[in-house]
Amino acid sequence: MIFYDCSTAPNPRRARLFIAEKGLDIDTREISIAKGEQLRPDFLAVNPRATLPVLVTDEGDVLTENLGIAAYLEAKYPEPPLMGRTPSEKGAVLMWNSIVEQQGGLPIAEALRNSNPHMKDRAIPGPVDFVQIPELAERGMARVGLFWDLLEKRLAETPYVAASTFSLADITTFVFVEFARVIRARIPEENDATLAWYERVKARPSASL
Repeated sequence: MIFYDCSTAPNPRRARLFIAEKGLDIDTREISIAKGEQLRPDFLAVNPRATLPVLVTDEGDVLTENLGIAAYLEAKYPEPPLMGRTPSEKGAVLMWNSIVEQQGGLPIAEALRNSNPHMKDRAIPGPVDFVQIPELAERGMARVGLFWDLLEKRLAETPYVAASTFSLADITTFVFVEFARVIRARIPEENDATLAWYERVKARPSASL
């Protein structure tokens, strides 16, 4: 297998943590988004959509989305389980992973890509340029505040985001919570349940990657 990574971007980090939690050692190629390497012809030959992460499987398939990469690795290496054991757990993991992507990851991305001067005309990932829309940055910041509330309510009910054990949903949440620093957003200091969860996840070896 070959894993195409970018050490500074959140979505590749999600796959990187998943791989580490599985205890896998996969041949890794670093692609610098800051240098625009995802737009170079050699990488576009691998993924014409110019996005990361990418996993080229042993079978020669090219997987370009976190959920696809996770599903493949979970099926091939079921232990330790990161996407649930029971039908209920599997459903909860995918549900909360999606909730966190839509309610946390997307607003953070909107706030960053529509305000950062280094991303002028790069408001959406991929090979096509899009202009920034300042109103989307403002909306993104407001939605991040709502995300903290959602997360605190959920983690007051359960030790981990999707269930009683660590899962893909925690990886997604942890990466976006840390990446929120780029828009100067932090877990509110009064959100005790979220802060306790954050410390538990941060103590895992994979969290340092």
